[in-house]
Amino acid sequence: MTRPIVGIIGNHYLINDQYPAHAGGTMNSEAVAEVADCMPMVVPSDPRMVSVEELMEVCDGFLLTGGRPNVHPEEYGEAATEAHGAFDRARDAITLPLVRACLARGQPLLGVCRGFQEVNVALGGTLHPEIRELPGRDNHRMPPDGTLDEQFALRHMVSFVEGGVFHRLMGAREVMTNTLHGQGVMRAGPRIVIDGHAPDGTPEALYVESAPGFMLAVQWHPEYNAANDPVSRPLFGAFGDAVRAWAGCRAAPGRRSA
Repeated sequence: MTRPIVGIIGNHYLINDQYPAHAGGTMNSEAVAEVADCMPMVVPSDPRMVSVEELMEVCDGFLLTGGRPNVHPEEYGEAATEAHGAFDRARDAITLPLVRACLARGQPLLGVCRGFQEVNVALGGTLHPEIRELPGRDNHRMPPDGTLDEQFALRHMVSFVEGGVFHRLMGAREVMTNTLHGQGVMRAGPRIVIDGHAPDGTPEALYVESAPGFMLAVQWHPEYNAANDPVSRPLFGAFGDAVRAWAGCRAAPGRRSA
């Protein structure tokens, strides 16, 4: 049986500092293939090459990955400053309308790190350019040195709302996660429900109120060690179940694929 397809939003980068490429981390593909049990497909996040409509026809669900460039502040009504960092306007042009289209259609979508921020911005929210500069907040950025295991090590607790979506999904009110981000949610969009926080108050988990399909996002990186991590496995497992359900519905006799 053919597995449903999860489109993994790729990032732009330069090979040898000069050859342009689109790529997605191997950990993302492993999490989709091994834990969600779907077929991973890295897609170029560039409107010159693909359209949201084409992607939604080809893919059954989407994983919005992390990425070093940030969502451009013009997307939430602010001017760019040095503190906002690097940008990827081509990715903005794909992911932000993709979030809104998936919400309207009920197509499954999981946001991770930058993807968490993209979901919020796409639905009318705003971002802090640098969490660690806010009074009382911790430094959530990736450690600059160390092995991959050290950089992705569990670093803080995330507390979920009692009886909320993530509490029910994880079977626990508190979990330990890694943290590798500089920006974070300032104001949640009108339909965004912040369902989990770090000890310093930073939003870490969200869902979209009254969404017709699976639309969850987390600020940490659950793709790391996803097959063995007790927090990552139920998240990607539930995402895979939602993608299979979507693929089954649109393939059913008498149902249109669009």
